[in-house]
Amino acid sequence: MSDSSPPVFDPNPPRRNFYGRRHGKTLRQSQKGYLSEDLGELRPRGITLEDNPDRHPIDPKTFFGDDRPLWLEVGFGGGEHMVHMAATYPDIGIIGCEPYINGVAMLLGKIRAAGVENVSVHPGDARDLMDVLPDASIARAFLMYPDPWPKLRHHRRRFVTPEHLQPLARVMAPGGIFRVASDIPDYIRQTREEVPPAGFEMIGDTDQAWDDWTRTRYEQKALREGRAPHYVTFRRL
Repeated sequence: MSDSSPPVFDPNPPRRNFYGRRHGKTLRQSQKGYLSEDLGELRPRGITLEDNPDRHPIDPKTFFGDDRPLWLEVGFGGGEHMVHMAATYPDIGIIGCEPYINGVAMLLGKIRAAGVENVSVHPGDARDLMDVLPDASIARAFLMYPDPWPKLRHHRRRFVTPEHLQPLARVMAPGGIFRVASDIPDYIRQTREEVPPAGFEMIGDTDQAWDDWTRTRYEQKALREGRAPHYVTFRRL
């Protein structure tokens, strides 16, 4: 006899990762030093499940001690873009989230070299941060060369799906800007289709980079391998 009872509802279903590996090549001694000496001061508190198991909302002022505009970079890679934006706009605070520890180490080295002080670094999943941010607390967000998940069965792991875009829309202020850069045509296709229904309007769709853009290591790799970068801009409704 078959069991006809309804499935049990899981209020906290397991998350699909939108990122790949957590570790890469063995870190250089200098990079280990950045992690041990610099990360603790730059790392926000109350973000992880360990720090905040009840997922209480955090006060955005705790990031930089004031109410400056907050920007968010989801997956900062090697950190080139994040440090460039921090240096270009010293009156904002930019929070970067990156689970790949080698990328975190690279970013910390760039922060030290550039001397920027308006940065905060979460070495983990951006969703942990979005879980505890209050509504409309982020003025600008960036998704720069995200993991493409090229296989069709993995497309649901991409960041540009409702699972990730709806939390992002919640924490973004009305009128806030969301930028996406990728060299993968199908990723751009899915971005065009999925982002507007989450609460955004497209205001830019071009192969011309933004005026304040800096070329990242991933873009340089794409160009070397003959792939064309594309840049899409959205405004939060």
